[in-house]
Amino acid sequence: MDRPESQIPLDEAALIIAGTADPTVHIPGEIDRLDGLAEQIDRPDAEGVSHFVFDVLGLQGDRQTYDDPENSYLHRVLDRRLGIPISLSVLLIELARRRGVTLQGIGMPGHFLVRDPSEPDLLIDAFSGGSRLDYAACSKLVHAVIGDEFEFHPGMLAPVGPVAILSRMLANLNASFGRRKDKIGLLWILRLQAAVPGVPLATRIELANGLARIGQIDEASALLEELASEPATSAEAAQLLRTRSRGLLAPFN
Repeated sequence: MDRPESQIPLDEAALIIAGTADPTVHIPGEIDRLDGLAEQIDRPDAEGVSHFVFDVLGLQGDRQTYDDPENSYLHRVLDRRLGIPISLSVLLIELARRRGVTLQGIGMPGHFLVRDPSEPDLLIDAFSGGSRLDYAACSKLVHAVIGDEFEFHPGMLAPVGPVAILSRMLANLNASFGRRKDKIGLLWILRLQAAVPGVPLATRIELANGLARIGQIDEASALLEELASEPATSAEAAQLLRTRSRGLLAPFN
């Protein structure tokens, strides 16, 4: 993903995540599958795409096994016709793009949504079969997921690009593998998270700590040294990072 964000193909990048989990995934073949599905969409508008995805294909939110990692892998979402808000939204966005329809990802806290720019005040909830939500409904949904004390505001309905979407998909998988104590899954997810461009320094430090927690000491130390050497890192922060790096390696010297 070492390219301008506008040039990052969301479908291909999301399939790379799936292909990292399952090396048998044939990414060009899955791209062809998406192309073929898009050709079946009769109406090239948001309503037509939604009708095809939710009524014809029958994609729906997985309310029984929400935390299943397969809900984050696009090819398995298509196979099983089940997914979570962000994976269903990515499929909706990418099938729409193939028909010349622009849809935007909305990274609302607790629940991912989609916006049709021609109807900006109504958000599409892919997890609930493409239902439309106004601002009040979005606020109610956030409070149901996060809690009544959470302060919701319109800025939380701003569109997000491929980097934010991919980062959120990886964060979901990180949490899922963490709950399962799946060290193999955590390892490849942490590696992918560290490779996402534009990840804040604090997040990358936490990724290094995550690598250390699952026993990848050398890799964690190398990442901390890399962060310390970056031009944007202050001298004080660089010193702290190198001290942390040496501290990880000290028991093995």
